[in-house]
Amino acid sequence: MSDASAEHHAPPKLYHTLAEWFHLLTAPAEYAEEAAFYTKHLRDACDRPPKTVLELGSGGGNNASHMKAHFEMTLTDVSPGMLELSRSINPECEHIEGDMRSVRLGREFDAVFVHDAVVYMTTEDDLKAAIETAFVHCRRGGAALFAPDHVRDRFAPYTDHGGHDAEDGRGLRYLEWTWDPDPSDDTYTVDFAYLLRDADGSVRVEKDRHIEGVFSRATWLRLLTNAGFEEAECVAFDHSELEPGSYEVFVSSKP
Repeated sequence: MSDASAEHHAPPKLYHTLAEWFHLLTAPAEYAEEAAFYTKHLRDACDRPPKTVLELGSGGGNNASHMKAHFEMTLTDVSPGMLELSRSINPECEHIEGDMRSVRLGREFDAVFVHDAVVYMTTEDDLKAAIETAFVHCRRGGAALFAPDHVRDRFAPYTDHGGHDAEDGRGLRYLEWTWDPDPSDDTYTVDFAYLLRDADGSVRVEKDRHIEGVFSRATWLRLLTNAGFEEAECVAFDHSELEPGSYEVFVSSKP
């Protein structure tokens, strides 16, 4: 395998060797607006007010840091480093290591929430497995909400930048380049360049490639329906920091 191929298939550093820097790339405080949106739509889709919520692919716990005020949250993620980071801000939440395609907890929840970690489902089979996991863990009358970064119908390349400083002197700045080398398949590429400043003032550069899945709206709705969910719908979310009409989520209920 060439070096280029090895890099293409390498797991993202952000969730493994660089996990401790995650909150300096995307801070928990920035998630208040979207967490409120997800909370509202989970409540609206359930047949009674939900109390327990399972989050698949919870990452650094940014959404949970807001949603835990409304629900009893159980958080699962495939990365031990991200779970450790989430515990640092959500110590009252249950944390479980597990892959959203295969984890089975042997219990049901009022609702299941899957944020942008679902984009690491890069094949239709992967996405189908994640949706089935959500269905298995959702009680009858409960609901599931999936929030992918993109759907194929609206995908467009873009760049972004940002970052934060920590009280201990560390800091991170990033450049993000999202593009699609082959629009005919079900993936796109996100390349990151990170500038990492350690507490002693030294700065280093890391590059990181994320291969992410993107599926059409029709594919999403078909897979949700085939899994057994009903009233599956696509809901637009006009976030204050995003172009209107550029972001949508999928909400469905379990009959």
